[in-house]
Amino acid sequence: MNVGKTLFAQIMKLVPWRIFGRIVDRYEGDKNVRTLDCADILRAMVFAQLTWRESLRDIEVCLSTNQAKLFHMGFKGVPARSTLSDALNRKDWRIFHELAMKLITRAHTLYAKDANKIDLDATVYVLDSTTIDLCMSLFDWALFRTTKSAIKLHTLLDLRGNISAFILPFDRYC
Repeated sequence: MNVGKTLFAQIMKLVPWRIFGRIVDRYEGDKNVRTLDCADILRAMVFAQLTWRESLRDIEVCLSTNQAKLFHMGFKGVPARSTLSDALNRKDWRIFHELAMKLITRAHTLYAKDANKIDLDATVYVLDSTTIDLCMSLFDWALFRTTKSAIKLHTLLDLRGNISAFILPFDRYC
């Protein structure tokens, strides 16, 4: 029987919660919230990313199958699919963007002294341009073709540690 923390709890311990709380306060992210605050949304989205969940229904089902472990993972309970959908639609995206930028800055300082596999005098960056397909009925603003929607996401990666330097989404396919 495992008496230690779950792997998910160990990963979530790396989140700078005090800084995240200041960011949430700055954008009033938890104003008039009854059930699902920004920290719970972050936990649900990190869980979904780590377990390769593909939809809100998938997240809900996977969390409900692990009900005995939810408390130890930091969840108060299983968020309903509609509650999660409403919360994601109402939250200011800048909250999570600012947290991501803080985490990227922290990762850069952690890997600054690592030896580069490529022996160069300067920092080397790689630009990745990815097209993400979207459903036309839900994302009619992101017109790609007559039958399809998509956005393009540009990511600049620092080769030292493969850390994103910035991520720039375009609201239309370019």
